[in-house]
Amino acid sequence: MAKYFDVHPDNPQPRTIRTVADSVRAGALIAYPTDSCFALGCRLGSHDGVNRIRSIRDLDERHHFTLVCQNFAQLGQFVQIGNDVFRAIKAATPGRYTFILPATKEVPRKLLHPKKKTVGVRIPDHVVTQALLAELGEPLLSSTLLLPDEDEPLTQGWEIKERLDHVVDAVVDSGDCGTEPTTVVDFSGPEPEVVRQGAGDPARFM
Repeated sequence: MAKYFDVHPDNPQPRTIRTVADSVRAGALIAYPTDSCFALGCRLGSHDGVNRIRSIRDLDERHHFTLVCQNFAQLGQFVQIGNDVFRAIKAATPGRYTFILPATKEVPRKLLHPKKKTVGVRIPDHVVTQALLAELGEPLLSSTLLLPDEDEPLTQGWEIKERLDHVVDAVVDSGDCGTEPTTVVDFSGPEPEVVRQGAGDPARFM
């Protein structure tokens, strides 16, 4: 059964955040809130976590996983980014965007798009997520909590606990976090391409 953590949305309890971070370090797969939907998350190097996310969401190898990062300095360790792209992304973070960029060697091959060698990255504007990332000290490997054959992501912590009780290890709930996924912008080509319009305003990249 999944552990359930009720976290204050504005002042997350440090002890609870430490407990969740410790469980991630130990290999746990968690469901957690962001500024744009709940997400599934695990440690970057967790092969078991990756396989479990693929299984829960019924994903193929072409799916772009997202590294949810605490800040821009951390993000820069995992993707290759030129000056123009740097400025464009810097102006939009933290926020409800996911950016697809060429990955550095810090990213395990299993997480890369098989042809493009890219990975998704984002910096969320969410108090609880930021507290967890700060305590963890590394990105969360993540994917939106959207189940197969469903049009909308799961949005209620109690429902996530009820439906995914035997396939995730913990549910972190801090209340409503919206139903709209991030806007996804692909910076791996010569021009930015908005590949999914979501919660972030796409106009700045079009």
